[in-house]
Amino acid sequence: MNTLFLVVVVVQVLAALAIIGLVLLQHGKGADMGAAFGSGASGSLFGATGSSNFLSKSTAVAAGIFFVATLGLTFIGNHHVSQSGGVMDSLPAAAPAPAQQAAPAAPAAPADAAKPADQSNQIPK
Repeated sequence: MNTLFLVVVVVQVLAALAIIGLVLLQHGKGADMGAAFGSGASGSLFGATGSSNFLSKSTAVAAGIFFVATLGLTFIGNHHVSQSGGVMDSLPAAAPAPAQQAAPAAPAAPADAAKPADQSNQIPK
């Protein structure tokens, strides 16, 4: 399963780099105006029709591969069988704490301290 995960990650990274490169190679709509006035650069590498059709389709294919790889990584991540129950299971077992002596009991409070204070003096006038 780990090898499959690694292969899908490599495919996703290569598709992302291909998308970046293909987008940077494409020309914007403003470049067609310069080609119309005789620059002639649009027909030199990809033929007379220009590079828009080839590069657009290549970008769409790379984007499709990227999305499929992303969905594959999501599927692998959600269906990954963990070897242990959780993160805390890998910690070493703690030794039991040594028994401590009981603290001495607090002295008993006076009986009148436990009575509630006179509430009639507390009300603002």
